[in-house]
Amino acid sequence: MAVPDFQSIMLPLLHFASDGREYSMQQAREGLADYFGLTDEELKELLPSGRQTKFSNRVSWAKHYLTHAGLLEAPKRGRFNISDRGKRVLAEKPDRIDINYLGRFDEFIEFREAGKKNRTEKVTSSEEREASSTPEESLEDAYQQLRDEVANELLHQIKSNSPDFFERLVVHLLVKMGYGGSFKEAGKATRRTDDEGIDGIIKEDRLGLDAIYLQAKRWEGSVGRPEIQKFVGALHGKRAKKGVFITTSHFSNEAMTYSEQIDPKVVLIDGNTLVQLMIDYGLGVSTDAVYEVNKVDSDYFSEE
Repeated sequence: MAVPDFQSIMLPLLHFASDGREYSMQQAREGLADYFGLTDEELKELLPSGRQTKFSNRVSWAKHYLTHAGLLEAPKRGRFNISDRGKRVLAEKPDRIDINYLGRFDEFIEFREAGKKNRTEKVTSSEEREASSTPEESLEDAYQQLRDEVANELLHQIKSNSPDFFERLVVHLLVKMGYGGSFKEAGKATRRTDDEGIDGIIKEDRLGLDAIYLQAKRWEGSVGRPEIQKFVGALHGKRAKKGVFITTSHFSNEAMTYSEQIDPKVVLIDGNTLVQLMIDYGLGVSTDAVYEVNKVDSDYFSEE
């Protein structure tokens, strides 16, 4: 048989993990290859980029979606196991699990909607997309979808780690963006302080001509105006002119309006902006494939 699509892999993958044990992705691929009866040739079939096998890629995406729907859990890096919700789903004996099926879970809807927020165009079907988009537009839409998936996975990984990890991540990001000099210098500057509302201080430039005060909150709920006011109060206490408040969640409208009207200057970075900056500056991500889009060089064919 041909390599199954990633949605057809979802239910067999959940069955594979049904005994409650932790598994690696390699174990899952081996078990599913036996389940589908794939040949060596089929298992070696590569994506167009030539960097990954088609089957491995599709198993990874199936696991990715099941995890965001809460049917699988990732207790540690590179490992997964079935969740209580996943066990209940299997008890219902569904004929198939796909994206439409996963749409019954709020976490999955939130995950999908978070990706859609960054897209300027929404289409209702692949047929409509093919009919209304040029090849370049289709390529860009696919790129944006992949970027959205990476952004959501980054945010999931951040929330799964400790608050200390989040603070180190913030320092790494600011250094990548050109602040703080080296990570060693920035790391020393952003050690925990005794000042309420301030998690650290980092140089604005390599010479240290000005300082930026930081607040890093790994939250789930909305960050409201009172939290920003506390931070601003701490900044006034230090006679600081600039501050950055970073969270894994989002800010209320009142908090954003307040930050735009105050002095000192306070920049708010929510979870979505954070992961987009991480992608832009290559933090926590690696390049999987590079595609070049060529066009005909008309000057080459000119005989004038």
